[in-house]
Amino acid sequence: MRGYEALRERAAWLDLSGRGRIRATGEDRVRLLHAMTTNHIEQLAPGEGCYTFFLNAQGRILADAVILALNDALLIDTEPETRGFVLAHLDKYIIADDVTLEDITDDTVEIGIEGPASRGVVDGLKGQGGRTVVPLSTTGQPGFSIVAPAGAREALIREVEAAGAAPADAEAARVVRLERGHPRYGEDITDRHIPHETQLLAAVHFNKGCYLGQEVVERVRSRGGVHRVLVPLEVEGEQAPAAGSKIHAGSGAGGREVGEITTAAYSPAFGRVAALGYVRLDEIPAGAELTVAGRVARIATIQSGS
Repeated sequence: MRGYEALRERAAWLDLSGRGRIRATGEDRVRLLHAMTTNHIEQLAPGEGCYTFFLNAQGRILADAVILALNDALLIDTEPETRGFVLAHLDKYIIADDVTLEDITDDTVEIGIEGPASRGVVDGLKGQGGRTVVPLSTTGQPGFSIVAPAGAREALIREVEAAGAAPADAEAARVVRLERGHPRYGEDITDRHIPHETQLLAAVHFNKGCYLGQEVVERVRSRGGVHRVLVPLEVEGEQAPAAGSKIHAGSGAGGREVGEITTAAYSPAFGRVAALGYVRLDEIPAGAELTVAGRVARIATIQSGS
């Protein structure tokens, strides 16, 4: 429980080295990434980063990433499962552009530092040579990650722990991200979904001009929304319902199916299951009780800093 409590209350470190890290260089790198993602890459100054989506022409989400501007490059930090896709996807659109893509995943290590005190841990790190700080959180808590040469892994971990971060494993991070209502691509977001359904519209810049999938994004925005949205949920009991479990409005056999669970885990802090799921809010009758697998559920409110 040490890592779980540290993520919630102080700061913990996570080994994020499995995430994909792609370095884009060349004079046209910013123009290309600006045209291929939903956020405003052109206005990033060196040292600044943003969360963004890669879409197809139908507006479906193919991957997500944090893109960090460096003095001479862009660093694309994406989920392990989308590393190969993002590299191939971008490469396909490089025609006469001066852009070089380099997959640096295997040559680097990435250590996440997440939790309310994560800023202090990062500020307390002494040696910065060859390290890059990425504005990335995998749990929804305040957080950063440190990208460094692969050979520096053990020294970096020792320094991070000396600065006050406890180790946390993937399961602790998973529980905390569900408590925080923080979705993950590949589990809660897939190529079945469009940005508006995720409610992560900070990943979309609506005045940046043309990009792949922009027409669909703008059409949905102008016509007033979507039928289903991703929401945080709390479900009574200790047994986490499986992904795909149906959400019903109203109890008993007559309850209307209004959505489904994407991810769920028992939360020791809540004393019940924390989950994410897509719900058709306009189909829930006023005052209706939600149930999942026969258990009472409710749409949760995530408090900032909770």
